[in-house]
Amino acid sequence: MANLKRLGMLATSALFLVACSEQPQPEAQAPKQVESTFKQYTPEQFYQTTTTFGSSINSDATAVLVSNDSTGIFNAYKVPVNGDAPTQLTHSTKESIFAVSWFPKDERFLFTADKGGNELDHVFVKTLSGEEIDLTPGENLRASFAGWHENDEAFFVVSNERDPKFFDLYKYRTDDYGRELVYENNGGYSIDLVSPNGQYIVLSKVNSGADSNLFLVDTKSKEALPKLITEHEGDVEHSSYTFTRDSKKLIFGTDEFGEFREAWAYDIDSGDKALEVTDDWDVMFTYFSRDGRYQISGINADAQTQITIADLQENKGIDLPQLPAGDLRGVNFSRDGKTLVFYINSDTSPSNLYVHSIGTDTVTRLTDNGNPDISEDNLVTSEVVRFKSFDGLEIPTILYKPKQAATEKVPALIWIHGGPGGQSRKGYSALIQLLVNQGYAIAMINNRGSSGYGKTFFHLDDKKHGDHDLKDVVYNKYYLQSLDWVDADRIGVIGGSYGGYLTMAAMAFTDEFKLGINIFGVTNWVRTLESIPPYWEAFRKALYDELGDPATDKERLHSISPVFFGHQVKSPVLVVQGANDPRVLKVESDDMVAAIKEGGTYVDYLVFDDEGHGFAKKENRIEAAHKYLSFLRDHL
Repeated sequence: MANLKRLGMLATSALFLVACSEQPQPEAQAPKQVESTFKQYTPEQFYQTTTTFGSSINSDATAVLVSNDSTGIFNAYKVPVNGDAPTQLTHSTKESIFAVSWFPKDERFLFTADKGGNELDHVFVKTLSGEEIDLTPGENLRASFAGWHENDEAFFVVSNERDPKFFDLYKYRTDDYGRELVYENNGGYSIDLVSPNGQYIVLSKVNSGADSNLFLVDTKSKEALPKLITEHEGDVEHSSYTFTRDSKKLIFGTDEFGEFREAWAYDIDSGDKALEVTDDWDVMFTYFSRDGRYQISGINADAQTQITIADLQENKGIDLPQLPAGDLRGVNFSRDGKTLVFYINSDTSPSNLYVHSIGTDTVTRLTDNGNPDISEDNLVTSEVVRFKSFDGLEIPTILYKPKQAATEKVPALIWIHGGPGGQSRKGYSALIQLLVNQGYAIAMINNRGSSGYGKTFFHLDDKKHGDHDLKDVVYNKYYLQSLDWVDADRIGVIGGSYGGYLTMAAMAFTDEFKLGINIFGVTNWVRTLESIPPYWEAFRKALYDELGDPATDKERLHSISPVFFGHQVKSPVLVVQGANDPRVLKVESDDMVAAIKEGGTYVDYLVFDDEGHGFAKKENRIEAAHKYLSFLRDHL
């Protein structure tokens, strides 16, 4: 599942239009002609765009370490800040390489990679001689980078090699990569943060689906026992953001004082707490530049991230020069605080990397990730709308209106995000723009249970999956049918992961939709919850609180699992699956396809043998896009 609650509240590339509080009413408009310059593009053309991410700046602030998929698979690249051409640093043709960070004093760098999408990531170093060394060797383990020590002579890694259920913390030396165990995690905690000086470790623990705590470990104390620092009453969720650069304060998130998550500062010596960052929406993140002068914060404002950069020395926000239209992402400062890199992304343009010298008017664009053959004039900017669901609850949706809708009624697809607990967000998607360019309206629903709209909204679907959230999807269809530019008889549903589940639920438990496209969706909740990966052990209780415990809720879980009701599917379905998916096992899709066939309804099935939960290879994304289009043309 793309983003199971408590498994990461989507900071997915920091990602907007504040929506109207009233339900929009369709306006009668005279038919318009689609501009004669309008063009449609192929999947190959849309996927000629390049996806780039990463913003680590090297020690002398001359280059940025990124990953991009320009070769068809993700590799690491060095992007000079003077605008020179990037240099490819890794040359993988099989596994995606995700760049993490330069070393503090030289051109070595860390990266992670798994095998075929199995999500068993290892941490690697690329040495100055070009050797790639696995720092976390072994089978069936998962590891990740956990930060640099402020002395630049060590870094931290978490790994579950000792016990598949729990992650321990290791400290690695930068000279010979020797390591020591810093914290052995036998208490079922998640290791969230390590302070810059390496003395403090922040642990989190889930008490229920709506309640969690943070603990602090002082590694210099004799016992080094976790100390609870978030005492509270009732259901309150807590999360870790960052330490101040002097390691004296922890900045953490809490929803204790309202619907939305605020950032608070915990003084380690005194135990005092003070409000740090608040807004009318969730605080997604806050962190500091290496020199401690700048604080970068992100607010999840109605499905788009609003970033602020505060100069703590001058006690004011920094003034950036005039920038291209779009939203900031991936903001990072050089070690001396003089160079700022960031991405700008919009609905009609993929993320591009920029560099700015503080105190100047100079902004340089370092990447050109769009396809020059695609004019942004032929792409569509979305708007956030709201409709009322079956019980009067307002449901936000990101709506894309195709150019073709100016002259004719168009078919529509309701796009359901992953989770449960994810969020559809504004920003560039090659697949979304491809579908809209081909004449399909897209409604990216944020049904109840989605993150970003307050804790009450977030928990409205608990143990109501396949019921209340599914009704939101149906009422989204009714809303689309009220628009005079949508063909009321040609509306389908599409989604991945949990969105794939709701897609199959819509097809099995309702007769509302002309077709469904299920992308690695859960279809058997009993099996899924019994087979969650061992490294999700710390979140098991939260999953069971929200979805149900297969040991005690098997009957209800069976009743909402589409695989047992394939005979009820009456309209065509396309299923797409990665063979190595550790979250939604391929057998789930196999069984779903067989159940639909047994009921006599048309179903098509596409499996990628070299992918997991999501498709990392560009050629596979293109093949999938062609399959979506052909299926839509035949059945919608």
